[in-house]
Amino acid sequence: MIRIAVEADAAACHAIYAPIVETSAITFETGLPGVEAMAGRIRARLAHHPWLVWEDDGEVVAYAYAGRFRERAAYDWIAETSIYVHEKARRRGIARRLYGALLGAMRLQGINQAVGVITLPGDTSVAMHEAMGFAPAGIWPKAGYKLGEWWDVGVWSLFLSEPANPPRPVVPFAGLASSPALRALLDAG
Repeated sequence: MIRIAVEADAAACHAIYAPIVETSAITFETGLPGVEAMAGRIRARLAHHPWLVWEDDGEVVAYAYAGRFRERAAYDWIAETSIYVHEKARRRGIARRLYGALLGAMRLQGINQAVGVITLPGDTSVAMHEAMGFAPAGIWPKAGYKLGEWWDVGVWSLFLSEPANPPRPVVPFAGLASSPALRALLDAG
């Protein structure tokens, strides 16, 4: 089941994220945030962007969220996306379905472009993004240092809709969260 995250999901999201922070360069976060920090991230993110979870038998096994790409107002119509899946829930199609719901929610908000930032080589993430319709948009060589190595970062982008001129303001996710359109989208996921 796909649903909107709540602060009470912080411990489950933390458990999914911890091994990724501690043992991989998938995220460039070098210090593991605590459960309270994760709760704060969920709370802050949901005001403007979606944070969705996949729940199996009452247990959160994956989460995906969107966030500001850059702080300047001219970037309001583009958002960076992230997804993390618990090791035991991988290879079941959860990532594609959850990411699809996230992208659908972003469309409902009026966000017209999604950006995935991938630590390379990142074959699994690259394959998933490209299967979702993302296309390579560039590489930042040696962009981050973690685990004793320099890592390249690739950027993949997907147009969710054709940008209007002038664009309508993006709907904050908090204003969309209880809408029937979002409920139908999440139920279909």
